[in-house]
Amino acid sequence: AAMWRALATAAAPARALLCTPPARRAASLAVSPAAGPADERVETRVTGLSPGQPVTLRAVAADDRGCLFQSCAHYRADSRGELHLGTDASHGGDYTGVEPMGLFWSLAPAGMEKPYQRLLPRSTGAPMKVEVLVHQGHSPPGAMPGPVVAKAEVQRLFTAPGVRRIRLKEGVVRGSLFLPPGDGPFPGVIDMYGDEGGLIEFRSSLLATRGFAALSLPYFDFEDLPRVMKELKLEYFEQAARFLQRHPKVKGPGVGVIGTGKGAELALSMITFLPEVVAAVSISGCSSNTVADLHYGEMTLPGLRFDMKKVSVSDSGVFDIFEALDDPADPANSPSVIPIEKAKGHFLLVVGEDDRMWKSSLYAELAIRRLRQHGKENFELLSYPGAGHRIDPPSTPFCQVALDRVLGVPVLGGGESKAHAHAQEHSWGKIQEFLHLHLG
Repeated sequence: AAMWRALATAAAPARALLCTPPARRAASLAVSPAAGPADERVETRVTGLSPGQPVTLRAVAADDRGCLFQSCAHYRADSRGELHLGTDASHGGDYTGVEPMGLFWSLAPAGMEKPYQRLLPRSTGAPMKVEVLVHQGHSPPGAMPGPVVAKAEVQRLFTAPGVRRIRLKEGVVRGSLFLPPGDGPFPGVIDMYGDEGGLIEFRSSLLATRGFAALSLPYFDFEDLPRVMKELKLEYFEQAARFLQRHPKVKGPGVGVIGTGKGAELALSMITFLPEVVAAVSISGCSSNTVADLHYGEMTLPGLRFDMKKVSVSDSGVFDIFEALDDPADPANSPSVIPIEKAKGHFLLVVGEDDRMWKSSLYAELAIRRLRQHGKENFELLSYPGAGHRIDPPSTPFCQVALDRVLGVPVLGGGESKAHAHAQEHSWGKIQEFLHLHLG
């Protein structure tokens, strides 16, 4: 009996081991691809949680100047202790619902940073690094999150391997030409932004990643170009179009142009007056020339003016300039109208129906009415409910109010984050289809 007791005592620890539940494996986070094009979706999965466990997912990124941006969303693990952002809904935080890229498009300046800043890459050569973290429990935006249970880093690339960036000094023309890898020839596109001025390259580098020869074209406040936008000469844009059209890597016979805001309106003028331009994408543009007079030879399109008396300022100091631009439909302003019916090419008009910068939905209607009055059907309209002014490539963080570089004050751009993000994703595919269709 003593022998059996000794055996039983020796076996007790082994039995105890068999009865003890196995230690729960640590949570892990996988974001794939870990490095990929900035306009592509990523897949985000968390495993190793407890069934139904509440967690907060956060994304953190810094811009080129070190300003910190962050976002967060509340999730619950499924019955297997897993989470997939492609199928599981956020229940709170910066967005709700099934939003695979919500953590990216809702990135906003962290609490300690100046508000109203945009997260945009100044340099397209380096990837944007985003850290994604899984925290225990649900913590509201701005609050101290719970302990980190898993994390991963994602690199968002604006330039694919093999894309070449060539700095341009061709006559008076300045800018950057992005060429896709390979021999080509490629469809050629000129890319312009609005009245913030300077050289903005990230859309051009993404277009090159997608197979276009893209010329990022500044038109003031860059190198030896004029510091301010007082008046513009269409000959400058004509030289750029001719340079691109004649480039050995560019498919002929014509080139396309894509512009946002003031850049969109310049795109409309280019396709109207320059035979080299055969396709124009106008994002949140006006159907009349605005702000700066536009000259071409003997012709001048006067610029519509902003009436600062019609600007309202909210209690928090945000400027609303929606009503401030002279009315393009007023017969007194007809000399400013761009005669787009003269264009031989095709138009794609992209607008956010909640654009508060100006009335881009109305301006698109005016443009379409003008084309139809002249028997033209050479246009497509993409109109997005709930989207604001700057409709950029997918996952570009939404910014309802942004500091205006010229005025130095926060200006309301409008839009609601989720609707705006969906407009960015949908329009990006449609823009590429349109350019391929008309540029080959």
